[in-house]
Amino acid sequence: MILVDTSVLIDFFKNENNEAIEKFNDILLRNIPYGINQFIYQELLQGCSSVKDFNNLKKYLDTQTFYELHNGNESFANAAEIYFKCRKAGYTIRSTIDCLIVQTALENNIALLHNDSDYDYIKNVIKDLILY
Repeated sequence: MILVDTSVLIDFFKNENNEAIEKFNDILLRNIPYGINQFIYQELLQGCSSVKDFNNLKKYLDTQTFYELHNGNESFANAAEIYFKCRKAGYTIRSTIDCLIVQTALENNIALLHNDSDYDYIKNVIKDLILY
């Protein structure tokens, strides 16, 4: 199972070609289970440029598998701790949403596919994170 980050899906929808897209195409070809979470859902939808694009993307995303946070407030505290630990190690993570995405991957024991250097920084600090 793979959690596919916003960065990959944006590139996929734009028909970009990079290493993350090659990995995502392999996931699709091999029918490896993948999904998103609510934070990725929001990030994708808020990037739409028209009502039509928003409605079409929402319709598509609503068919996807969603991975959830499982521990209520503790999940958010753990995501904040990821941010804190990274900052203490000298890495400033640009989006707190990225920490929530990482926490989702950790709680669901799944790999994260991304095209965002912040996740590489997080992996330097959070050794349990599996990057695909």
